Amino acid sequence: MNPAPVPERLLLGPGPSPVPQRVLQAMASPVLGHLDPAFLAVMDETMTLLRQAFLTVNNLTIPVSGTGSGGMEAAVMNLVEPGTRIVVVTAGYFGERIAEMARRAGAEVVTVPAPWGHPADLKAVEDAVRGTGARVLAAVHVETSTGVLQPLPPLVEIAHRHGAFLLVDAVTSLGGVELRVDDWGVDLLYSATQKCLNAPPGLAPLTANDRVREAIAGRTTRVLSWYFDLSLLSTYWGAERVYHHTAPISSVYALREALRIVHEEGLEARWARHRATAAMLWDGLEEMGLTPFVAQEHRAPTLTTITVPEGVDDGAVRRRLLQDYSIEIAGGFGPLKGRVFRVGLMGAGSTSRIVLTFLGALRESLRAEGWRPGRRAA
Repeated sequence: MNPAPVPERLLLGPGPSPVPQRVLQAMASPVLGHLDPAFLAVMDETMTLLRQAFLTVNNLTIPVSGTGSGGMEAAVMNLVEPGTRIVVVTAGYFGERIAEMARRAGAEVVTVPAPWGHPADLKAVEDAVRGTGARVLAAVHVETSTGVLQPLPPLVEIAHRHGAFLLVDAVTSLGGVELRVDDWGVDLLYSATQKCLNAPPGLAPLTANDRVREAIAGRTTRVLSWYFDLSLLSTYWGAERVYHHTAPISSVYALREALRIVHEEGLEARWARHRATAAMLWDGLEEMGLTPFVAQEHRAPTLTTITVPEGVDDGAVRRRLLQDYSIEIAGGFGPLKGRVFRVGLMGAGSTSRIVLTFLGALRESLRAEGWRPGRRAA
């Protein structure tokens, strides 16, 4: 039986993002045993590179075996136990997912909702943390469902002023948006490999400071998830090298090479590139008469939501982009279903050439569906 063909796509959705050839080649390296001394050296280098990407000296800085949702579950399940009071900023789908995971862990959850397309109201956040005596404040740095960038330093100040930990989802920001874990004082943060780092899905980089490690060690109940128990994982990734699970060897190779690329470019240069290409996209959309869903001052440079023009079928446009140009973008979901396109410019997918290619393909796909410049958005 002939295998099904795998087409080559330009991945401009919310993830996965384009994987550079260097990273694909790294995955083809020989598979070693997960406790082989040569692989342990790869693990050490990967952790060093992760600390550089996070801008942290946290000892517990590891790639959790699992996608970004696995990183979310690891963070929530370790910091939260039955009865823990947690305030969660819910400005989109992934904030709501954090809240749901915390409920399943038995936490007392209070949400601070913001309209989709807007960041959280800081006064409302502080009122909730103060009023509940919350032990944890959780938020999403770049909300993948909306493209909103939530500034983190004000949230750190709120959390620490009231003796709480700040837990952050950096899935769509690490490697593409300014993120300074130690300078800002973020306590616990997780991300994913398939976004701005340009590695395949399958690992969730995570970093936790000593305050968090002490809190985990002082739990009155066991972490509900054995697989995501950070105390156990730290002994595998730490100097002890105690067996915990079989690491996804090839995925670690890929992450190491992806992080090498980040290191070679430099974080400041990488952040500036993402800002420049996002601005180029936004200018191009404006020239076409299209409107980003989020106000410019709140937009993330890694994920842009575009309001679907009135009378246009967003699914038909996305199908044309895929079939005619082999470009993948995503639609909205939840309250934004049918109302927005979601376009990711992440890592290797954030270049001026790609922006120009996408704008031309989008223009032609919209025209094929009956759209003409100047028609107002719905």
